[in-house]
Amino acid sequence: MEALSAGTIAALGGFAGGLLLGFAARWGRFCTLKAVEDAVLGSDFSGLRIWGLAIAVATAGTYALDHAGLIDIATSFYVASPTSLIATALGGLIFGLGMALVGTCGFGTLARIGGGDLKSVVTFLIMGITAYATLRGATAYLRVALFSGPEQRETSASFANSLAGATGLSLHVAAYLIAAALLTVCLSSGSLRGQHKKLLVGTLVGLVIVWGWVSTGILAADPFDLYPLESYTFSAPLGETVIYAMTMSGSSLKFGIGAVLGVVAGAAITSLFQGHFRWEACDDAREMRRQIFGGFLMGFGGVTALGCTVGQGLSAASVLAWSAPLALGSIFIGAWFGLQLLVSGSVLEPVRSLLGSQHR
Repeated sequence: MEALSAGTIAALGGFAGGLLLGFAARWGRFCTLKAVEDAVLGSDFSGLRIWGLAIAVATAGTYALDHAGLIDIATSFYVASPTSLIATALGGLIFGLGMALVGTCGFGTLARIGGGDLKSVVTFLIMGITAYATLRGATAYLRVALFSGPEQRETSASFANSLAGATGLSLHVAAYLIAAALLTVCLSSGSLRGQHKKLLVGTLVGLVIVWGWVSTGILAADPFDLYPLESYTFSAPLGETVIYAMTMSGSSLKFGIGAVLGVVAGAAITSLFQGHFRWEACDDAREMRRQIFGGFLMGFGGVTALGCTVGQGLSAASVLAWSAPLALGSIFIGAWFGLQLLVSGSVLEPVRSLLGSQHR
C-alpha cells in the first residue's frame, strides 16, 4: 500500500480539527462578530472573554509542544516571516469592515454553509477567489503596490521573546505566564465561570489550534517530503479549496483545504443533529450586494493582514506573534465601524459616535 503524502496527512488532520470547529460554531455559537456585537452594542464582554480563553489554552498547549521539542515555533509562518505592521493593521481594518457587512468572518461563513445558508456559498466563493487573487492574481499587484517597500517596519519576533529578554526568564516560562495572565483575566467574571457550555467551547477551540500544530509539525513531518508548520486560518485556504476543486487531478491536498471541508462537514452534522438545518437565501439584492462586497473585503483584507480572526486571532496568538494583537485590534475597530454604519446608515455617524465618546 502506498504511503500517504505529507500534504494528505496534514489535510486529514485539518479535516478532523475542522469537524470540531464546525461543531463549536453551531453548538456553542463560537463566533467573532457575535462577540464584537455583544461588546459594542450590548456591553457584554463574555464572548470576547471566551475568545481569550481559547487563546490562553492554545498558547499554553503550543508552547508545551515546543518545550517538549515536538515542534519548533520559530519555523511557524507568523514568527519566521517578516510582517509589515502597516499591512497587518490596514488589512485587519478592511477585513473587520467586510466581516460586519457579511455578518460573520470566513470561519463563520463556512459554519453557515453547513447550516444550509446559500448566501454564504456566494460569500465563500467571492472571498476565496479574492483571497487567492490577492496572493497570486490581479489584486496581488494592489497589495504589493500598497504594502511593499523598504520603508515598511517589520518584525519577526514573538512577545514571549521580548518578555524573556526583559526579565531573564526562559522563553517557555514567559509564554506560560502570559497564558496564565490571560486566563486569569478571562475567568475573572463570576457569571462567566458558571457558564460551563461556553467554557467548554472556548477550551475546545484552543485545543483544536494546538491540534493544528500537531497535525503539520508532528504527524505530517517527513524529512523527504517537507511540510510547513501551520495551524488553522480561513482566508487563503478558501481560495485554495476552490482551486483544488477545479484542478484536483493535478494538485496536492493541503492542511487548509482539509480544514475548510472539515468545518463545513462538522457544522452540517451538528445542524442536522440539532434539527436546525434550514435552506436560506438573500432577502433582496441589497443583502446580496453586502455579501459580495463584504466577501471581497474579507478576502483582500485577510491575505493582506496575513490571517483572519482565526489565523491571526488564534493561530498567530498561540505562538504569541506580534502581529496577533495588532491584527485583532484592527479587525475589532473595522467591525465596530461596520456595525455602526449598518445601524446608522451613514458613513459619518460612526465617526461622530467615536468623537462624541471621546468628549464625554
